[in-house]
Amino acid sequence: MRFINEPTYDLTYDDVFMVPSKSELSSRMEVDLHSTDNTGTTIPLVVANMTAIAGRRMAETVARRGGLVVIPQDIPFIVVKDVIHYVKSRHTLFDTPITLAPTQTVADAASLLHKRAHGAIVVVENNKPVGIVTEDDLNNVDRFTQLQQVMSKELTTMPDTLNPHQAFDFLNDNRRTLAPVVAKNGDLVGIITKTGALRATLYSPAVDKNGKLLIATAVGINGDVAQKAAKLVEAGADVIVVDTAHGHQKKMIEALEAIKKLNLGVPLVAGNVVTAEGVRDLVAAGADIIKVGVGPGAMCTTRMQTGVGRPQFSAVLECATEAKKLGKSVWADGGVRHPRDVALALAAGASQVMIGSWFAGTYESPGDLKSDPNGRIYKESFGMASKRAVNARTSAEDAFDRARKALFEEGISSSKMYLDPVRPGVEDLIDEIIAGLRSSCTYAGANNLNEFADRAVVGIQSASGYAEGRPLNSSWRG
Repeated sequence: MRFINEPTYDLTYDDVFMVPSKSELSSRMEVDLHSTDNTGTTIPLVVANMTAIAGRRMAETVARRGGLVVIPQDIPFIVVKDVIHYVKSRHTLFDTPITLAPTQTVADAASLLHKRAHGAIVVVENNKPVGIVTEDDLNNVDRFTQLQQVMSKELTTMPDTLNPHQAFDFLNDNRRTLAPVVAKNGDLVGIITKTGALRATLYSPAVDKNGKLLIATAVGINGDVAQKAAKLVEAGADVIVVDTAHGHQKKMIEALEAIKKLNLGVPLVAGNVVTAEGVRDLVAAGADIIKVGVGPGAMCTTRMQTGVGRPQFSAVLECATEAKKLGKSVWADGGVRHPRDVALALAAGASQVMIGSWFAGTYESPGDLKSDPNGRIYKESFGMASKRAVNARTSAEDAFDRARKALFEEGISSSKMYLDPVRPGVEDLIDEIIAGLRSSCTYAGANNLNEFADRAVVGIQSASGYAEGRPLNSSWRG
């Protein structure tokens, strides 16, 4: 990357723009978006280890489209182990169906229907589909009505032997937007939508050496960190993230050194830092990938409370430049609000971009759907240094210690993340981000992310320059 006008101060994503360069690419689909850090992802997106965002549904869905989800460190090991096994057991093409028995009720269905973006419940008997229920079937029906009374029995099932193109044609020919997928013996395998079939031709799943979906897990820097990391890898974790707000400290270095000695055979990520010195020290301690960002997150109040942090674009640029010298990579953690920000982080040299609260307002995030007084649907998000997260993290401690720690917070405890009616699922947001990124690469004339970071030409802009690029929903007279 090079600047067309050298900066004299640190920059956020809003402060910069990218200039088009001569390109030999004829299509955005020629761009290879595989990450450059040996994690195995096929798109450069990582979902941050936040309990309001990263759960089993998110992990499964994002990995199927080529990204990676980091399961938070605050969750008990037995639960994390279960999540890993669950994700590893998921199909790489077909979505996981929501299933209920014919005798279960409309109330049961209503509570589960929006846990997944496909918006359907498959009614099963002996693991064989016998009906399907959508939201329309639940309208104006008593909550205690059994599903066998409202389900559609005119069921079109699809064999699990079809490839994505064939699956789309099957649904199109049968005039269906979705269909349960069955094995040769009639057992339910999954569910697929027309959009899902199309996505499967545009994305490649992120899989391990056994063809199972990838998943990452986080650990903190307290306690026997090495033992925790070893147990997680034994359970099937593909990437270990050693995470703390202030990554450039003695306890982080000691934790990294202890884990590195075990030679676990998986990429080791550590952070967060915002300086070249921090990168050097964490790499020396054993990190393969450095997490960059202090204070740019939507739920983070660190900068306002402490004055500590750094504008994210400059932080990523400096850290990525240093990591490259050392043969390592960085993840840009936080500060992305728009697809352009993801592209700019990668242009600055990041191998992947972490996304948190942006994905909180989706069907796949762990929280329950809520409705505001105007009927708008939302989910709650909160920071991992907030009082809410601290209380959950210290639940096993005595009341006195919990009360003391609750006095210190650097994050928002509750924020409403509204679901976009047009893009309510995380895959919808991934589509938007990846479409923008592919176009960014073509503007730079880059065939892959390494070329993108080398060829990107960036300039500095004023606030009015940034505003000029924003679309308008009405004329200036409006």
